[in-house]
Amino acid sequence: MAEKDMITMSRKEATRLHIIHQALDKRITQAEAAALAGLSDRQIRRLIKRIRQDGDEGICHQSRGASSNHQISAKIKEKALRLFREEYRDFNLTHATEQLAETHRIAISRETLRLWLTRADIPYKKRKARKHRQWRERKAHFGEMVQIDGSHHDWFEGRGPVCVFMGYIDDATSTVFGRFYAYEGTIPAMDSMKRYIRRYGIPQSVYLDKHSTYKSPAEPTIEEQLNDQRPMSHFEKSLSELGTHVIHANSPQAKGRVERLFRTLQDRLVKEMRLSRITSVDGANAFLKTFLPKYNRKFKKPAASQADLHRPALHSRELDKILCIQEERTVRNDFTVIQDSRLYQIEKPMRAKKVVLETRLDGTLHITYNGQDLPFREIT
Repeated sequence: MAEKDMITMSRKEATRLHIIHQALDKRITQAEAAALAGLSDRQIRRLIKRIRQDGDEGICHQSRGASSNHQISAKIKEKALRLFREEYRDFNLTHATEQLAETHRIAISRETLRLWLTRADIPYKKRKARKHRQWRERKAHFGEMVQIDGSHHDWFEGRGPVCVFMGYIDDATSTVFGRFYAYEGTIPAMDSMKRYIRRYGIPQSVYLDKHSTYKSPAEPTIEEQLNDQRPMSHFEKSLSELGTHVIHANSPQAKGRVERLFRTLQDRLVKEMRLSRITSVDGANAFLKTFLPKYNRKFKKPAASQADLHRPALHSRELDKILCIQEERTVRNDFTVIQDSRLYQIEKPMRAKKVVLETRLDGTLHITYNGQDLPFREIT
C-alpha cells in the first residue's frame, strides 16, 4: 500500500491487515486469524479474498470516501445557518437545535450544528465549565419540598416593563411552576402560591430565602418572647395556617436548584419570548401556559418514590381567607376600627375587643371575628 494510504488507515485496520498477512504467509491458520482479529471465520475469509484482489487497500471499508445516503442536503444546511445567524445567534447549541426542529422542522444534532458553524466560521455561544458544588440528595417525594424565589431580570430585553418571575421548583422532580408580577412582595407571593395549590395541591414544606416577604425582620414582642415565638411575615402566617413547614436558606448557594432554574430561564425563556414578541406581563403569563408544560416534559425527573405528598387543595373560598394579609385591630367604643388612616364602622353590636382585617388578593377588605364576616362600612 502507498504511504499516503497507510496514513489514513485506522489503527484497528492496520492491526487486522498485519494478522491477515500472517495468515497469507501460512504462519497462522485462518481460524487463528479470525480469533486474533475478533472476527468470524466467514469475515476473515472475505477480507483475505479482498486483499488478494485489491492489495492492502482491501482492508478499508468499501464506502470510505463516498457520500453518505443520509447526508443532509446543502439547501437545508444553508437554511439552518441562515436562521442561526438571523434569529438564534445568542442561543446555546442545544436550545438552537430544539428551535430549528420545533419551529422550522430542521432536525439536526447539536454536534452537527457545531461542526457546520465551525466550518462556516460563525461564532456561537459555548457551554461554560460547571463549577464544583457540594451535592445534596434530592427529596424522595413529589410535593415534599418546593423551592420558591423571585427573579428580578430584564425579561423583555427592554421591550416591556421591569417585572419579577415568581418561580417554584419541586426538589424531588424539578417540576417548574411560575408567574410574572410587577414586583416581589406579599400579594404576588400569596397569589402565586394559590395558583400553585390549585394546580398541584398543598406542599409539605417550602424552601425560601430571608427576603422580608418571606421572613419578618421585626424584633419579637414581649408576648412572643414569653411564648418562645418569633415574628412571622404575612406569607409565613398563611403557610403555617395551611400546614406547610417553612425553611429559610442561609445563602443563595443553599437554594441552588431554584437559582440554577433562573439562570436557565433567563437564557431560554427570554429568547423564546423575544421570538414570540412578548412585551407585557399579561402576554408573558399567557406564554407560560405553553412554555412551562413543554419545559417540564423536557427537564423534569422521576421522583425516587411514586407517592405524591401534596395535600388536596382547599376550596377557593377557604384559600382566599388564608392567603390574605391579616391584621388585628382594636374595636373602639363606638364600634369603629382604623386601618391605614381609614375609619370603618362595624354595623353589628359586639363584645369583642379585637377583630381581624383581611385584605384579600382581589383587593377587597373583610372584617372578621372568629372567622365570621362582620358587616361594616367605611366612614369617609
